[in-house]
Amino acid sequence: MNRRNFCRSVSGTCLIALAAAHAQTARRMWRIGYLGSTPPLPQAFQQAMERLGYVNGATAIFEARFSEGHGERYPALVAELVGLDIDVLVTDGPAMAAAKAAPTRIPIVMSGVSDPVGRGLVASFAHPGGNITGVANLQLELNAKRIEMLKSAVPGITRVVSVTNYSGWDRAKLDSAFAEQDAAVRTIGVTVRRVEIDKPEDFESVSAVIVREKPDGLLLTPVPLTNRLRREFAAFALAQRLPTVGWLRAQADAGILMTYGPNNDDIFRLAAIYVDKVLKGAKPAELPVEQPSKFDLVINLNTAKALGLTIPQSLLLQAEAV
Repeated sequence: MNRRNFCRSVSGTCLIALAAAHAQTARRMWRIGYLGSTPPLPQAFQQAMERLGYVNGATAIFEARFSEGHGERYPALVAELVGLDIDVLVTDGPAMAAAKAAPTRIPIVMSGVSDPVGRGLVASFAHPGGNITGVANLQLELNAKRIEMLKSAVPGITRVVSVTNYSGWDRAKLDSAFAEQDAAVRTIGVTVRRVEIDKPEDFESVSAVIVREKPDGLLLTPVPLTNRLRREFAAFALAQRLPTVGWLRAQADAGILMTYGPNNDDIFRLAAIYVDKVLKGAKPAELPVEQPSKFDLVINLNTAKALGLTIPQSLLLQAEAV
């Protein structure tokens, strides 16, 4: 073989190799893990991912796992997803403690987490550090505001039972946050009695405690179980003629009197953007944590009518949906 033919042969081989490498890259199937509380995979997240080019079964595989209201399952579910060799892990708030504790450097994207700095998940909003970034949701911080809105709707409220859960939280830090919120609502003449719910099967016993307490109102705090049991709480509150405020629009749709919180669809769309950036090479440590800017008040007038309530016009004007 002369030199010219040899060079052509080598060049041709290199071109074929480059083309093959390019084709392999183009055909790469990203594996995206999602760990949440309640199925299914959030539609807003999946739609946003598709718009960014991550189509399930075509350019990406979505591996979703859910605790179904049992927080003790999170560590095993994290380990299962990590074992699937995922490229990125997306989690909701309750799953974050287990995700951070996992011995892995896989990038983790939060899709709505309260107080990520206070919980030690990231170093700061501007400079997360480590392998975690994403979207905070401020849900915990809004509890006092929710009670204020409930009192605006029903001025006679003076005693509220708050249904909560400590799963995934440092109990001392959460109690400190609750103490601040309780102090804030005492200034408007409301006292709070807290009741814990640890698993779905506790609903009946928790309901019995609420009945014994004889409150004027009910607060469903932003934990997965209060959303999973939203229909049960809605039916219970109606039967007890108990004005109730929650944190997620789905709860108002289920019959809860009113809800107030960040727009979850917006949070999931933002989380999808973070996933895209990470898969394109951005380092989580250098991606500032985003905070929501849109908060929705939703009022169920059918429930108000059933409870014999007239919602003030000033509150109706603030509502995103009625």
